Order: sequence, then structure tokens, then C-alpha cells
Amino acid sequence: MGASAAAGLHVVVARPCPSSSGRMFMSRTAFLRINLKGASQGLANSSSVFSIRSPCERYSSKYCRVVTRAMSGESEKRTAYGLPIDLRGKRAFIAGVADDNGYGWAIAKALAAAGAEILVGTWVPALNIFETSLRRGKFDESRRLPNGSLMHIAKVYPLDAVYDTPEDVPEDVKTNKRYAGSSNWTVKEAAESVKNDFGSIDILVHSLANGPEVTKPLLETSRRGYLAAISASSYSFVSLLQHFLPIMHPGGATVSLTYIASERTIPGYGGGMSSAKAALESDTRVLAFEAGRKGQIRVNTISAGPLGSRAAKAIGFIEKMIDYSYSNAPLQKELLADEVGNTAAFLVSPLASAVTGSVVYVDNGLNTMGLAIDSRSLATQN
Repeated sequence: MGASAAAGLHVVVARPCPSSSGRMFMSRTAFLRINLKGASQGLANSSSVFSIRSPCERYSSKYCRVVTRAMSGESEKRTAYGLPIDLRGKRAFIAGVADDNGYGWAIAKALAAAGAEILVGTWVPALNIFETSLRRGKFDESRRLPNGSLMHIAKVYPLDAVYDTPEDVPEDVKTNKRYAGSSNWTVKEAAESVKNDFGSIDILVHSLANGPEVTKPLLETSRRGYLAAISASSYSFVSLLQHFLPIMHPGGATVSLTYIASERTIPGYGGGMSSAKAALESDTRVLAFEAGRKGQIRVNTISAGPLGSRAAKAIGFIEKMIDYSYSNAPLQKELLADEVGNTAAFLVSPLASAVTGSVVYVDNGLNTMGLAIDSRSLATQN
């Protein structure tokens, strides 16, 4: 095998040993590369093993460690370290991206940085502003990836996940001027459009929620407001998976976003939104079984801490929640959207191939706390 191989999987086995200065040196490196370009010639002609020994050979094998990394091009000439997330060749559809400061955007960036092709579904009334901002370069700074390039969005689809099919859309919505000029934006139509344009996807991300009465206490929430929250914030995920599952490759994955209000009382987070998040988490477990058995698809959700996004500001007290989290979480630091994005990238990657049906907390550990350490009552006792 020569250095001209297009891509491969590098497995590095190394025994480090400590020197008097405390630095670690390699004792043995076994390097295995599978040449995908020559796979048709058989494994015997597509792999090679090289061994390099050093004086550290005498140290115990208990120091031995294994690291793997997918590489390509010139990088194949170098020894690989670490365990990076590689989503090259994967295609993701992220539902619920309408600006550049929410978790959906951060997830899209993380997947793009890992090599995935990005498709987004944007709420129809926000579509024009979003596409115009993209076209005029207003998001260029936030599109920048770790390697310096800009995240490329292959296509933006209009989407209103409250409606499954065109027959479900009421007449007043069809004639609403905010929907004028857009078509094929129900869940079924969006899935069909993606199939017609790209054939299939590997990753489905649900990053949308809405509760028209979110500022109302549950005791003051109407039936209509409650059901609207459930429809937009939890059943929308069920519908998306129903319609996209047939075009997802086996081994694919989905991720949604939930919130601690699903299991803890958050006064002010009303209108049925806490119930919607609880339903989303329950559905995650059920769908993990059903989609796993039907299509070998993994289903997980991320319980993210508070973020001052445009959508989150609708509840009216997001800044107070951010301050509360900073004061009481085990990790006393600001929660970054990128941290949620990176977790999502892990969950949809092969590194998480055995993880499904899980609620993964990304909130600096706030979910573990049973007592507010900045409480006035504690201050009085002290």
C-alpha cells in the first residue's frame, strides 16, 4: 500500500513509559491501514502492518492503549492520535433552525465540523429572513468552523412540523400571508422533498418547540394551548421520525432537545410545556425500541441547560434561569451552545453506537442539585 490511498481506518497501539522528566514515550506502534480504494482486491492486498520498537519495550503492558482515527489525504502520512468524531459521508436533516444563536444552529455546526452534509428545516414564517441573512453573509462569522471554513448548508427546506400532511392545514393558515410563496412545508412533504433531492439521510435532529401559552401557569392554561404545546413540542418529533424513517440508512440516529422541567417544577415554564417535554422523553424511550427494531435507528434526547436564545426569551425570565444555573450548578460556568452541539455530534456518531433511549444532561450538572446553594434561607442559617 502506498500513500495514495483515498481513505482508511488507522489503529494505533502504543505503550508509553515514563522518563525521569515525567514525559511519556512510545514503546511500540503497530499501524494498520485498510485501503478502501483497493478493497475489491481482497484484504490480503489492502492492508499492511508496520512495527516500530523503542527502548521502552521493557515496560509493562499495563500501559498499553489503543486509539483509532479515520483519516484521509495527506494526513494519512502521519501517526494518528485521539478518538475524533467522523461523520464524513453522512447527511443530516436538522428541523428547527431559524437563526444563528440557538441549539439547532450549534448542532448543525458541530455535525458540519465532523464532516456531515447539512440540510435544515426552517419554520415557514421565518424562512425568508433566515435565507436572506444567509445569502447576505450576516451569519458568516457564526458559520465559521474550527478549521476556518464556513459551514455549508446544502439546502434549506420550509417546514411547519405542526402539520403532518397538506390535508391537515386549516384554511386560515393556507391563506396566511406569512406562508405565501412557500410550498411543500408539511412534515410529509418535507420528507418527500428531501428524498427527491438527496435520496436519503443518516441523521435526524428535532430542535423545535412552541407553547403559545408558555407564560401562563398550568392552572390557567386552556385545553387548546396545552394541546398546541404537545403538538408542536413533542408529537412533531414522532411525526418527523414517522416520515423520515423510510429514507434513513440503518445505523442512523436521531436527537431531540428536552429540558429539566420535564421532571422538576420550574415556576413560570407553563402552558403545558413541562408536560410536552415529559412526553418527549417518554417518546424517546418508546421510539428507541420501535425505530431500533424497525430500522436500526438510535433515538436519544439532550436535556440542555438554559440558553439566552431568541426562542428561549419567549418565556420571559431566561436570564434569571441562566444566573440561577451559574450560581447553583456543580460546574460554575456559562453553558455554551457548542457544548450541546458537540454532545449531539457524539450521540449521532459511531462512537455512540450502543447508546439509545437515553436522556443525556448537558447543563453543567444542574440536574443533580436538590438544594439551591444561593438560597436566602441558607444565608440566614450561616
